[in-house]
Amino acid sequence: MEGMDGHTARIGPNSILRLIDALEAGPEQGRTREIFERAGLGHHLKNPPTAMVDERDVTTLHKVLRDTLGLERARALGRDAGRRTGDYLLANRIPRFAQIILRLLPSPIASRLLLKAITRNAWTFAGSARFEATPGRIPRVSFTGCSVCAGYSSTEPLCDYYGGTIERLFRELVSARARVTEVQCQATGHPACVFEIDQRA
Repeated sequence: MEGMDGHTARIGPNSILRLIDALEAGPEQGRTREIFERAGLGHHLKNPPTAMVDERDVTTLHKVLRDTLGLERARALGRDAGRRTGDYLLANRIPRFAQIILRLLPSPIASRLLLKAITRNAWTFAGSARFEATPGRIPRVSFTGCSVCAGYSSTEPLCDYYGGTIERLFRELVSARARVTEVQCQATGHPACVFEIDQRA
């Protein structure tokens, strides 16, 4: 998959690192190397990435997770990795002062500001996908050309990694009751992967 400039699209290393963490924290701990080797990504275990990674690595890793562990477990791991990515962003990327301000603001305003911040930084996590955020009573975010489910066909949504990340940020910065649900997925035949953010859940 290529970005708009014709070069291979890249995604931040959390997309790999946090999946390693999720695997190592679960019952698959002893299978992490097997899964990465099967995906042809053993080098990411030997030398964990510290810079942007090839988007195709992310696509391949999620596919191998599903094919090796089954959809249910792969989705749970994706969700866990997403939450861990949210934790990393809160600890290392979102300024503490900005977090305090967002928590003090009314949730509709905090939601709009957080969506704007996520959109500004979409280049770090969306790869070649077109990312869009739509504020409102129930905000939506969408990925057209999502790398997590690229080339995969399924009867259920697959992009729990993104859902977990967004939900973690909204629960911490906007509403502790926020729930993010993938309501459309390209793997199920839709034109984009769409997530609804219910802040009243």
